[in-house]
Amino acid sequence: MATEAQFDVIVLGGGAAGLMCAAVAGQHGRRVALLEHNGQVGRKILISGGGRCNFTNLHCGPGNFISENKHFAKSALAGYGPRDFLELVERYGIRWHEKTLGQLFCDGSARQIVEMLLAECARGGVEVVVEARGIEVERGAGRFRVRCSAGEFEGESLVVATGGLSIPKMGATGLGYELAGQFGLKVVATRPGLVPLVLGGAEKGWTELAGVSAEVVAWVGLVRGGIGFREKMLATHRGVSGPAVLQASSYWGPGEKVELDLVPGLGKAVGALDGLRRVGAKRDAAALRQALGGIFPQRLAEFLTEMAAPAGLKEGMPWGNAALEALERRLRRWELAPVGTEGFEKAEVTVGGVDTDEIQARTMEARGVPGLFFIGEVVDVTGWLGGFNFQWAWASGVAAGKSC
Repeated sequence: MATEAQFDVIVLGGGAAGLMCAAVAGQHGRRVALLEHNGQVGRKILISGGGRCNFTNLHCGPGNFISENKHFAKSALAGYGPRDFLELVERYGIRWHEKTLGQLFCDGSARQIVEMLLAECARGGVEVVVEARGIEVERGAGRFRVRCSAGEFEGESLVVATGGLSIPKMGATGLGYELAGQFGLKVVATRPGLVPLVLGGAEKGWTELAGVSAEVVAWVGLVRGGIGFREKMLATHRGVSGPAVLQASSYWGPGEKVELDLVPGLGKAVGALDGLRRVGAKRDAAALRQALGGIFPQRLAEFLTEMAAPAGLKEGMPWGNAALEALERRLRRWELAPVGTEGFEKAEVTVGGVDTDEIQARTMEARGVPGLFFIGEVVDVTGWLGGFNFQWAWASGVAAGKSC
């Protein structure tokens, strides 16, 4: 490669958003260079969805995203929605299936999505450069110059698609935030999202249930009105995880509690312990364990019996209606007080990022720096679990690709 190469557009980052943007820009007649610091593009795509890539969600809308500006994602998502990406997938003959809650996965391998995006880049004549390490950017005379281990590149537009801080072993860095700061753009404080929660103190007993799962509704942010997610919760060696907890974690903050409805399948009209209310029914620890065993996995039933049973019941004393009702309430509003999260190492996404006040929603171009664009996870737009973050990557990539 020449020491210096001239392009119309330079895209930093070969993930979902960067690949989509580069392909679209190239197919719109722009000469594009895509620079990826890893040895291959699309590494996070390849591991997503258990290797089958949950590439979008049919129910995707602005309400499925966290941002300081809850309206920001509307424009890009309206311009390129789930059906648009699905059309592209089908054009390449990639077979897919729908799981729960509108989640779409490849029947085969996530590699098919990466190969599709690379084929789209090839159609646009994009020059894909891997192992472009040590990236430095400067701007002068209306053009951007990028220096890296792969050489020097110049372009009139620069698209930052470098992702967030999640999963650093996959190459995640804070480069995108550093570039935002370099050009005077504000960054909303970042934190791990879609991440397991860690329990301690008296609640550490949950870790002895590692591997046990149950359907719950996990509520968080109740002091701010609250939001709840009904899916599986999984006990881990450090605390709790599973889809319901991962969803809630993106809204959780230090010092806050997570409230669990452990019996969402029963409905409000049915009590988990109705069998113990019958005339002549035994009300001892064995009866409680049996009642809970009809709802939960056995290990969890035994744990809840030990944790929730009134002291008198444990000592063989009669169990009154008031205690029964109190336990019913606790099963529907079981409080956990996480001591933290498992951090960016285990987080699927980064919450926060380049402030959307600094970016034009229709084009993803920085308001004060013509030709500078930010897309994907680096922006303060974070999706729920289930294909939403990929749809944001595709949508923001298309918006920038048409405008850069």
